Amino acid sequence: MTVLQRRAKTRDDAAATAPHAEPALSSAEAAVSDAVGRLMEFWGFKRNMGRIWTLLYLSPTPLTAGDLKDRLLISSGAVSMTLAELIRWGVVKKVWVQGERRDFFSAEVALWRMISRVLGERERIEIGAAVESFERALQELEAARKAQAAKGGEARARADFQARRVRALLDLAKLGRTLLDALLSTAKLDAEPLARFLLGGGSASNAKEP
Repeated sequence: MTVLQRRAKTRDDAAATAPHAEPALSSAEAAVSDAVGRLMEFWGFKRNMGRIWTLLYLSPTPLTAGDLKDRLLISSGAVSMTLAELIRWGVVKKVWVQGERRDFFSAEVALWRMISRVLGERERIEIGAAVESFERALQELEAARKAQAAKGGEARARADFQARRVRALLDLAKLGRTLLDALLSTAKLDAEPLARFLLGGGSASNAKEP
């Protein structure tokens, strides 16, 4: 075997044993990941959180941080920080792959449960804080109304007006909290089969993860 033949064989052997590289994003993957990224940004999260979750969700096998970096063309630091946030929210999990020493990641695929977790940890807290603020403001306005009861005039009329408006906001916030609590209590069950049925996906009893 000549020197050139040996070098060619060495290159072929190296290519055969090299780790499998994930392909670049397809047009569909790019479109979906960008759409979810924009939605996540609209909800107050980072766009890359949506992009990374989508790539994991659309992947039939778990991916490494390196796979995500190469396919999304973002830095290793950005991937690491984003994965940590997604894991904290419970929408991405670290998985073990036999024979591998690297960390692999997969997405939470129960969409209804994922959304309810975010709503429960963020939106419910904000609505509760709003209810408390409205209640304190209403107490202050009621006290002002009583203090102005004997005097009457513009100050009393202003307190009456503001109390009515704040009470309307309080009622709306309480209604929102009640609806959210009902939604979250439903999500404790597996509501996805029913959701798929209502969206025209077939029998609720037969709806399964594709």
